[in-house]
Amino acid sequence: MSRVKSGKVTHARHKKVIKAASGYYAARSTNFRTATQAVDKANQYATRDRKARKRSFRALWIQRINAAVRLFDAEMTYSRLINGLAKAGIEVDRKVLADLAVHEPEAFNAIAGQAKAALV
Repeated sequence: MSRVKSGKVTHARHKKVIKAASGYYAARSTNFRTATQAVDKANQYATRDRKARKRSFRALWIQRINAAVRLFDAEMTYSRLINGLAKAGIEVDRKVLADLAVHEPEAFNAIAGQAKAALV
């Protein structure tokens, strides 16, 4: 059986890793062994942070809704608003509520008013 040389395959693999590491500092962008470690770690961070991004955005939306609902009524809080929305049968997710609170305060106040009426 003839000998198989893996030069093309190895070169392509190295090129792929170095391309993924372009923009990294010093040897991390040029040295294959170091670039491999850097790219692997970057992929770990990317995988982890896709989940973390969802958590942090939800927390941001909740903070915005809470601030807006306190401006609407000083006695009302985020949790009371969510409870009122559930009792009123209004199904609006937090992303949309936060967007309304920032860009269309009148619409948000109308929704908050309905939630407050449902609590009484």
